[in-house]
Amino acid sequence: MKTIELDTYNIEGNKTGKIALLNEVFDVKVKPSVLHCAVINYLSSQRRGTASTRGRSEVRGGGRKPWRQKGTGRARVGSIRSPLWIGGGITFGPKPRSYEYSIPKKVKKLATMAALSSKVEKGEFIVLDELKLTQPKTKELVKILGNFKVKKPLLLIDENNGILKRAARNIKNLKVYSYSQINAYVLLNCDKIITTKDAIMKIQEKIK
Repeated sequence: MKTIELDTYNIEGNKTGKIALLNEVFDVKVKPSVLHCAVINYLSSQRRGTASTRGRSEVRGGGRKPWRQKGTGRARVGSIRSPLWIGGGITFGPKPRSYEYSIPKKVKKLATMAALSSKVEKGEFIVLDELKLTQPKTKELVKILGNFKVKKPLLLIDENNGILKRAARNIKNLKVYSYSQINAYVLLNCDKIITTKDAIMKIQEKIK
């Protein structure tokens, strides 16, 4: 089996060498059904589920019977807050709930590997020798990203790199995740992935 190799770059955007990737992580057949399952699962977990309506017992008023049961010629009514009335309660309306559900860990893992493989195959994976800032300066990070001409990048970094996270906070369309947080949706929802050699090694250790 042919080994997958990617070019590595310095922060100026110049090629410095190559890095070999594990085939079992970065050369996985992409199955749309698996990716769909993982993406919908992630998006469902992100839903707030705060939509709420009032039933007939929760709407203010309506405690008194509007008119007597018989003798008026009108339809019988027990409350002005009946769902049939304007201003009445809602029948079977939404209530606050969680939309989160679980899927097998193997499916999540396979979807993540498929997403990584897809990005590598399309040439949307940029590996840097290292990415370190001495100060949380947004200007410095913008300059580095400008060397690679990316519009909607995903930056995969070490979870302890607080300086880089702070520098990235004000950059439009830039998403920053640690290698331990990645999932299929996050990986697919960007035009290019930018990471480092160290992060690649840790991703391979985590997933394989």
